[in-house]
Amino acid sequence: MSLDRRLLKKLDFTLITAVLVMCGIGLVFVYSATHRGVGYGQPEDPFAYSKRQLTIVFAGLACIAVILTLDYNLIRRVHFFLYWGNIAILILVLIVGRRISGAERWLKIGAVAVQPSEFSKVIIILTLSNFIADANINSGRDLIIAFLHVILPMGLVLLQNDLGTAMVFAGITISMLFVAGIRAKNLLTIAAVGALASPAVFFLGLKGYQRARILTFLNPYTDPTGTGYNVIQSTIAIGSGGFFGKGLFRSTQVRLNFLPAHHTDFIFSVIGEELGFLGGVAILVLYAIILWRCFQAASTAKDSFGQLVAAGITSMIFIHILINIGMTMGLMPVTGIPLPFLSYGGSSLMANLIAIGFVLNINMRCRKILF
Repeated sequence: MSLDRRLLKKLDFTLITAVLVMCGIGLVFVYSATHRGVGYGQPEDPFAYSKRQLTIVFAGLACIAVILTLDYNLIRRVHFFLYWGNIAILILVLIVGRRISGAERWLKIGAVAVQPSEFSKVIIILTLSNFIADANINSGRDLIIAFLHVILPMGLVLLQNDLGTAMVFAGITISMLFVAGIRAKNLLTIAAVGALASPAVFFLGLKGYQRARILTFLNPYTDPTGTGYNVIQSTIAIGSGGFFGKGLFRSTQVRLNFLPAHHTDFIFSVIGEELGFLGGVAILVLYAIILWRCFQAASTAKDSFGQLVAAGITSMIFIHILINIGMTMGLMPVTGIPLPFLSYGGSSLMANLIAIGFVLNINMRCRKILF
């Protein structure tokens, strides 16, 4: 496999640079959050987590290199195997999956634990794009098929107690339907059905602790040592950072082990405490650049399939940012959603880098090469 040099000239260096900078920042703050070995059974090597994360960055870049050599439309030839292979793996997780923090989300492959639901989001974007590209999304039949396409994997993810990923599935689907040109009345109908079904989902589809998290985020101090603890400690960390922050590696919430999951779900809280308001704004600016370049790839794609894939990936990244940063500031329920390119976690980071690979691929092939 090789890449045409004329295509390489069209590589979006702005996007890849912003992603690499973000991954670099993630490595620094994963180290900041873990090098003291406080809690979580962390190893003696202060660089242990950072080394693992760096390994995933290199593996993700290798995946991007492979993806760039292939025409993204080749995915359409294997969409059937991608979709049903994804379903089979999600079912396997329910049967033999490893339980971590009350959720069966992991498959143990040798010494490596993989979270299939992270890759499932990318697979659903690819396979749903394949269907919508050839469908009349405003016909009742095709709209129902599109939702069934997503509901099956979303239901399997919910059975793993992974509410956050299920929410991302829903957001991606609505975004892609909007890009595909769904009529406003159909979109309003979907919203109405969702609103009517939400009480049943809340009381019958969610676990007790999930309902408690949703209710507690309205006022975390109703249960300050229980379901509200994470949010309270996170907001204290961000607030104590002030405008300029306490300085790199000087997070007291981490050092004293008050802030939970500081290297994963609450990595933004560490950034907020150590770099302050300015650091938080800098992170948001980098995310804005990444989302802008992904949006540009969607708007200039040469076909509807490429447009839908790029739009789906843009929405996936945006929803993750919105939910994760929102929950660290007490504006969203705590759902265990990682922050793209920053949170520690091999499956999440690898899935996001693969997704960026597809965006770069689509952007490179936005127009035919002229001889």
